[in-house]
Amino acid sequence: MKDQSILKLPPHGATITPWGPRRLGRKAVKTDTRTLALAKYLTPALPAPPAAVDWTKGITSWGMMLNDTLGDCTIAGCAHAVQVWTANNGGMVTVPDSTVESYYEKWDGYDPDDPSTDAGGAELDVLNDWRKQGFAGNGLVAFADPKPANLTEVRQSIALFGGVYIGLALPLTAQTQDVWDVVADGGDNAAPGSWGGHCVFVPKYDQNGFTCITWGQLKTMTLAFWNQYCDEAHALLAMDWLSVKGTASGFDQAQLQADLQAIV
Repeated sequence: MKDQSILKLPPHGATITPWGPRRLGRKAVKTDTRTLALAKYLTPALPAPPAAVDWTKGITSWGMMLNDTLGDCTIAGCAHAVQVWTANNGGMVTVPDSTVESYYEKWDGYDPDDPSTDAGGAELDVLNDWRKQGFAGNGLVAFADPKPANLTEVRQSIALFGGVYIGLALPLTAQTQDVWDVVADGGDNAAPGSWGGHCVFVPKYDQNGFTCITWGQLKTMTLAFWNQYCDEAHALLAMDWLSVKGTASGFDQAQLQADLQAIV
């Protein structure tokens, strides 16, 4: 039975946590056999990922991106990615809330006049739309998926491309944690997805865990939490990043582009 002292729903379906109203909004993991696997493009020439990477530039306030009142985390994650890439490319660009909402309407089917359509979105659909249409003037060249359980691939994604766009099946126990961690005696409240699905962008890691941007702030999760609750991950090759950083020797971008053309 869910702990009703934790799960309290004010208007718009937002969950009250110690940090105020918070929404989720990632739908069930959607797969496609055509989705590119990151491992194919990591050649033996690619060095091991660094022990720690931090692309946050010391920024601690990132903006809610409406995810306190709307289940638009799949779009908020895109906007946070743009912030990270541009912060490492001369100056951080923040996509306005009105633009975030317009993409939530266009890509996830939200209608402001019909609250029932505030139902979140699927990460795969959002990324396919981003690659084809661009997001607020920010191009996505391609995306390829590391295996969430393969932490080397995940760390390579962050080190090479400025972060990784992931999905979490959050437990209710996460609602009151300053650092997300596994609660061994959490019962049903610790079950994956007992709170719901959530999308975040992860621009930082060290040997102890990963740090994501969510609800306008940095949030750290332990390795145990990642292994228990992260159920999808996508490495994003973005123009905002590649135009400055390029790609590392040992990552086969030419093959990725060729494979991408074959499935378009």
